Amino acid sequence: MFLLLRKAHLLTLATLIGTLFINWAQAQPYPNRDITFIVPYGPGGSTDPISRQIANQLEQAFKVNVSVENKPGGSATIGTAVVLRSKPDGYTLGLTSNSVLSYQPLVNKSIAWKSPDDYQSIVKLVDLPAIIAVRADSPIKTFDEFMETVRKNPGKIRAAVSGFRTTPDLAIQELNKIAGVKIATIPFTGGGGEALVALLGGRVEANVGYAPTMLAHAQAGSIRVIAAFTKEKYFAFPEATSVVQAGYNVTLPASYGIVAPKGMPADVKEKIISTSLAIGKSPEFAKFAEKHGLVLDVKGPQGMDDEMNEYTRIFRDLIVFMDQKK
Repeated sequence: MFLLLRKAHLLTLATLIGTLFINWAQAQPYPNRDITFIVPYGPGGSTDPISRQIANQLEQAFKVNVSVENKPGGSATIGTAVVLRSKPDGYTLGLTSNSVLSYQPLVNKSIAWKSPDDYQSIVKLVDLPAIIAVRADSPIKTFDEFMETVRKNPGKIRAAVSGFRTTPDLAIQELNKIAGVKIATIPFTGGGGEALVALLGGRVEANVGYAPTMLAHAQAGSIRVIAAFTKEKYFAFPEATSVVQAGYNVTLPASYGIVAPKGMPADVKEKIISTSLAIGKSPEFAKFAEKHGLVLDVKGPQGMDDEMNEYTRIFRDLIVFMDQKK
């Protein structure tokens, strides 16, 4: 009996100590433990350097470990769902984009977010223009030659993209719409890295992706970047033709930012927002952006929400076009 009572007292004491510790930890200023940063894309693509730069600068600012976890699949909806369903305590944040926040709700009725009312925008950081590349040994040397080849071979010129209806895919659909052509997109679930491998292996005629994935290969001479979906020359690839200047008004960049679940405590939310804005406006992040071909466009939560609503309008019009072509 004595032993049973002693054991019961020890269990009660352990429970009390555990409760006190949890209460103490919760009372400490945010953040007081590790933060998880979810990336809803596969490793090896253009989002790798972006997400790791954000995590590194968050670590420097918050003085806690920020671990990056890749959770690809479902055109970035799987990882995004993990973020938005997490406990709203500020310890789970995620990389996000205009395609997952604004396009996917229009075509995927099973996902939990429909508008900015369903998630907490933290900061919009950068735009990443889509680019078109061919293999270095391709007979296609210029964007004009590419479009001429496409017109002569409707539906036969294949462009690898980083997932079904991701921004590179949508950029090509918009080009098809504007130019009245039919470029076939081949989606790869492994992201931009896998799509580029398909080009290098000769499985497709072109790859539509982003500078962080393609820069090293372009510099090594294994691929040729022939066009950028920009209004003017793209500083990362000045040799590439501006799609707009070529006569096709298509500028549909990937718009990257940070998202969190709704319902965070006000003080935690404000600290994450102010810190993230400071990171986006820092010289360190500006230097990183230039190196990787990212166009800085830092906006707070309201600016990010407004932009996502505008992209919803653009994508809705594009969906009507794609449905008509089925």
